[in-house]
Amino acid sequence: MALQAIAFYLMAAVTIGAGFAVVSARNPVHSVLFLILAFFSAAGLFVLMGAEFLAMLLIVVYVGAVAVLFLFVVMMLDVDFTALRQGFARYLPLGGIVGGILALEMIFVSSTVASQGAARLNETPRASGLGDVTNAEAIGRVLYTDYVYLFQAAGLVLLVAMIGAIVLTLRHKPGVRRQLVADQVLRTPKSGMRVVTLKPGEGVGE
Repeated sequence: MALQAIAFYLMAAVTIGAGFAVVSARNPVHSVLFLILAFFSAAGLFVLMGAEFLAMLLIVVYVGAVAVLFLFVVMMLDVDFTALRQGFARYLPLGGIVGGILALEMIFVSSTVASQGAARLNETPRASGLGDVTNAEAIGRVLYTDYVYLFQAAGLVLLVAMIGAIVLTLRHKPGVRRQLVADQVLRTPKSGMRVVTLKPGEGVGE
């Protein structure tokens, strides 16, 4: 029990520190790397709570897809971050209001858990009517039976978002010869080959 408490406080401290580094780092690439660290630490907290499916989802979806996508987009886009920081003072009051609301919500949730007892609220949930099954198996049965079409629709939305990000970062440079798949498929031996007769001392022209 003491080892579990040490692991909890250690990963919680790393998550909080990484989250603070995400918003305070000057380099956006460093911010994304700290975000990945925060996701990994949060996944460890989910494992300690018995929600191994959520931990796996956090690693596979957020670290494996979203965070890596953010990293590549930040590295490929030529964004002028100096121009983005010019409006920081103008949006500071609105950001302070939003941050204050979030802080009040976190204080309310923390006080509720502390007053009602965190041990009872942190018990591993068991799905009723499914027997003694694990967290991942219970969620999998619900996802792939009742909500299978919504689950597939969410996957399609993520696919469209990924393709959109690739299209936004795709740049066509002038003077660069690109591969035309349609022209290659439609080529025939007659159009793809040319028989020439070379004379001594002459080369092949275009």
